[in-house]
Amino acid sequence: MGRMVLAMGSVIEKKPSMIKIHFSMHIPVVVKKKDKWFTASCPILDVISQGDTEEDAKTHLAEALSLFLISCYERGTLDAVLKACGFQPAYQANQGIIAETSEDYIDVPLPFIVDAARTCHA
Repeated sequence: MGRMVLAMGSVIEKKPSMIKIHFSMHIPVVVKKKDKWFTASCPILDVISQGDTEEDAKTHLAEALSLFLISCYERGTLDAVLKACGFQPAYQANQGIIAETSEDYIDVPLPFIVDAARTCHA
């Protein structure tokens, strides 16, 4: 982190310029009504949630999936979890044309921040 020295001798720490990066996953969801509740599940990642309405159940599932995937990233296990669940880059799939089914899908946000001033040599 850089420093800025003022004329009077006091030092102010320069804050890095953080920017928000937003990834999103488009994931199939299965919604069922059980008694007075709606359940929404993502069988691919084995995550389930519920809500008073179908839309609430989907919203809660998207939040649960986002928290799950971010926690996997933070623990350094995201790659292993996705591979264990059968994920592979679409260009590597040998099934020819891959089409979305008639299933319902939700978008799961994966927000990150990054210091724009930092250089990465990955």
